[in-house]
Amino acid sequence: MIKRGGRRDFLNIPNILTYFRIAAVPVVLVALNPPVTPTAFHIAFFTCLAALITDYLDGILARRKHMETPIGKLLDPLADKLLVLAVFIMLIPLKKIASWIVFLVVGRELIITGLRSIAASQGIILKASLLGKNKMISQSLAMLCFVAFVPSFQRVLDILGNLFLWISLILGYISAGFYFVQFLNQMRRF
Repeated sequence: MIKRGGRRDFLNIPNILTYFRIAAVPVVLVALNPPVTPTAFHIAFFTCLAALITDYLDGILARRKHMETPIGKLLDPLADKLLVLAVFIMLIPLKKIASWIVFLVVGRELIITGLRSIAASQGIILKASLLGKNKMISQSLAMLCFVAFVPSFQRVLDILGNLFLWISLILGYISAGFYFVQFLNQMRRF
């Protein structure tokens, strides 16, 4: 159940962790702005890792402590998308990800965000699917592999990053299909 409150809910711990993830985006953007030094890669890696840990923690706290809020429901998935997409876009000039793959990732996220907005305007809540959650996990793993800087393992990390990226693309588009089916089934009930 989502609590509807005032300032206290706006500043609860899960939401503060989400704000941290949003604040991490400019740090990553600056760190990955070419030319990128090994230190900048380390900053990007540890910032992304900290952001992913806070994502995990804010979800646990919000659900277990009944601290879910409307602002948290809105900002949590937005923070995830902002971080992953910022990293992927910044990796294009570094030749770690092809621009067309990033376009497919961004396109899928825009389509699903639009679908969820349309659904919400009709009073329909599209629940996150297990495929969608696994998509986010594989995107996160891809992101960490790409920004990790370990010269003796760099080739392996880049291969793993691409593997997780492809897994996330496949899961992402399959889950998008399930979201559309879920939306159409809900619309038929009206």
